[in-house]
Amino acid sequence: MRTLTGAIAEDNDSILGGVRTSGSPVSRKKLADAFGRVANRFNFEIAYKKPYDPSLREIGRDWPARADSMIGLKRMQNIKDCVSAVIRDEVPGDLIETGVWRGGATIFMRGVLKAFDDTSRTVWVADSFQGLPPPDAARFPADEGDDLHTKGGLAVGVEQVKHNFERYGLLDDQVRFLVGWFKDTLPTAPIERLAVMRLDGDMYESTWQAIEALYPKLSPGGFVILDDFGSHPTQCGRAIEDYRRQHGITEEIVDIDGFGAYWRKSS
Repeated sequence: MRTLTGAIAEDNDSILGGVRTSGSPVSRKKLADAFGRVANRFNFEIAYKKPYDPSLREIGRDWPARADSMIGLKRMQNIKDCVSAVIRDEVPGDLIETGVWRGGATIFMRGVLKAFDDTSRTVWVADSFQGLPPPDAARFPADEGDDLHTKGGLAVGVEQVKHNFERYGLLDDQVRFLVGWFKDTLPTAPIERLAVMRLDGDMYESTWQAIEALYPKLSPGGFVILDDFGSHPTQCGRAIEDYRRQHGITEEIVDIDGFGAYWRKSS
């Protein structure tokens, strides 16, 4: 967990041309980003050193420059707890994350399966691998004005994510990739049952498309994890509340760290 989140390396650099400057609307960050990208062409990296705050990394409130996950330690621990519980309780089904960035959470899912010597489950890695979609305000008004699609630091290619799995020795036939927009990949994905589904799409559209396609496949005793329930309450949060109300879902939503939340399906 500490490696994947950058906590062990106290990773808090702000790299010019990196995730903290790419796509920023702030003028000075735009300039810094352009300057950093020029330097990168000549194999130079320019970084602004910032003090590391472990309390922020604990709850995922900062954005590590080099780490494979930005979700923080509490949300990573939640993954461990949920996957361990479905293995212990023999809840049938695979694991999935929708919206993976550099793959850290799904790498950890695969690592937990390996630690338990569970060879029966697949980890599904679902992402466009090109960032978030522009808002479709006509169909999903809650996303109107959203600018996440402009954030270049959120776009990580599938080959890079596969390489990240390889670096941990965890890219094998228990890992499968769903490449494309959720509306195109999730409804027809060859997933029979799920035990853990982790939704990290930020937007109303992405969250709705993921839960609509996947929740009917979640086994009783399985977990729904919401990375953005508290951080994007009018988008992810509203989509979840709308879906739960529409389908009569009453299980308690449990807070993780103020941003992430989860519930366990009872029936």
